[in-house]
Amino acid sequence: MESGGHVNPAMEKDPNHYQEAVGNGVAADRLVAGAGDVPGLDVGLDDFVGANPDYNEEEEERKYFRRKRLAVIKNVLAASLGGMLTYGVYLGLLQMQLILHYDETYREVKYSNMGLQDIDSKMLMGINVTPIVALLYTPILIRFFGTKWTMFLAVGIYALFVSTNYWERYYTLVPSAVAIGVAIVPLWASMGNYVTRMAQKYYEYVNYKEEHVQEQQRAPRGAYNAYIIAFQSLFYGCFHLSFVCAQMPMLFFLNSYLYDLNHTLCNVKNCGTLSKGMLPGFNATVLQSLPRSINLIIVESVLMGVAFLSMLMVLILCGSAYRPTEEIDLRSIGWGNIFQLPFKHMRDYRLRHLFPFFIYSGFEVLFVCTGFSLNYGVCAIGLEKLAYIIMAYGFSAAACSSLALSMLRLPRQAPLLAGAAAHAILLIGLFCWAPHPRVLDQAPLLYLVAALWGLGSALNKTSLSTLLGMLYQDKERQDFVFTIYHWWQALAIFVVYLWSGLPMKAKLSIMLLTLVASVLSYLWMEHKLGRHVLYRVPKIPKPRHKVRGYRYLEAENSDETGSEGESEQDSDSSQQEQAGPGGQRHQQKCAYEQALGEEDGENVG
Repeated sequence: MESGGHVNPAMEKDPNHYQEAVGNGVAADRLVAGAGDVPGLDVGLDDFVGANPDYNEEEEERKYFRRKRLAVIKNVLAASLGGMLTYGVYLGLLQMQLILHYDETYREVKYSNMGLQDIDSKMLMGINVTPIVALLYTPILIRFFGTKWTMFLAVGIYALFVSTNYWERYYTLVPSAVAIGVAIVPLWASMGNYVTRMAQKYYEYVNYKEEHVQEQQRAPRGAYNAYIIAFQSLFYGCFHLSFVCAQMPMLFFLNSYLYDLNHTLCNVKNCGTLSKGMLPGFNATVLQSLPRSINLIIVESVLMGVAFLSMLMVLILCGSAYRPTEEIDLRSIGWGNIFQLPFKHMRDYRLRHLFPFFIYSGFEVLFVCTGFSLNYGVCAIGLEKLAYIIMAYGFSAAACSSLALSMLRLPRQAPLLAGAAAHAILLIGLFCWAPHPRVLDQAPLLYLVAALWGLGSALNKTSLSTLLGMLYQDKERQDFVFTIYHWWQALAIFVVYLWSGLPMKAKLSIMLLTLVASVLSYLWMEHKLGRHVLYRVPKIPKPRHKVRGYRYLEAENSDETGSEGESEQDSDSSQQEQAGPGGQRHQQKCAYEQALGEEDGENVG
């Protein structure tokens, strides 16, 4: 028994176990010895257990990462199309709902004294006011549910808003509108974070042979930029098509019920820069015949089906933005820290100098959908042409989003400043232009202005999201940064909601001043970066997870450098290296005796 080898303690306790093992070993020796007596058996075993001569490891690895890259592109397309369908359904339904509820005949015949206009005003208040507090809960939602599941939850809330229109009552419409307000910032913050993460993963799958990728270390500065530019351009190209999709209910259903411009604009006297409020003098009856309830149900069912399709696209086709271990690390820094970090990131001068652009981004998108479309477009060529004005804007913005790819060759300031210049020229022109009511000859000029505004919007939004992805490449910070961006944008939309009664010249003046301040602030930020002025970035706390289970048994399982698991393993390994070979054998012997003692204790218990 003591032949110089180590004896398993289980064999000492159970002699039959040792005899069985010896018997199995003898049988195995006889099988191997007799294998040479059987013709072809040794060749068959070699073929079975040996390496496949046709297997090319490098080729298989290349195919594997090609599939990974295709999966990333599929994720970006699914997220972009899902966001497009979701926002298109929401805008289309809200626009159709507001037009129907505006008509006094529809309100009296369909709903009598229920007060639809009061309900609509409270709905708009819920949609525009609720996002003010979104900075308090959006990072917690994204860290708790994960980026993909936050997107899915927000898309589901938009689908809930569509479903409540089957039964239009105060207790269905207003709560669903408040829920929409709650979901606005989490949806677009998680979308921006998701697209940026996909760009970073695509870089890793393209450069999988690089040492920093294999070791899961930080990439060189600017390594992700080209992929961030391309993916953000693709995302916003799809997003701006949502304005086109939103006009489908208007084109194929509602337009056939509308009066022409001679009836709806009979009392309108001033348009454009001379107007005040939201289209004063517009006729209180816009429907020449009331749509049947069954037709409304069919339209809402189609919209509900599209909303459900977008939910399925996000659920099934979108993969996770982070590895499971990364998700654990992101939420293990403590919920108090997650709550505070968005506010701490605002101390970074790069973000502070971009605040005016964030605000202007909210101003311009709502202005084109309300102020320009109504006080310039509808006032001049009628409500039946509203859909074509918005579609001209949407098609132009979707096509011009690809112009942000110029950042691959030109300085990154070029697209953002070009979009600002286009909007500045348009704002000055709109300040001096007052279209004549009920004159269809002005339609081509209105479509041209809408298309040029779409050019500026595309360059503005695509460049801002790309710039944030380029400035903040750490995966631990991106959700905070995009939350701040879309929160400021939501605040600006709230301001536009408040100023609806102001004269048009006041609105244009505020937008022009904000745009000038945005450009100056951004140029100052680039100047400070060019002078290498240090910026203040808050420290991300280390994950505070408990080191137990398989999760942190090996160093490569941790994606967070300097985590507790790694620090303990590093200390253990350093102690073993200092102890030398003898010390390692002593530690192994102590560990073995401890394990043997625990086994005896368990058997005794």
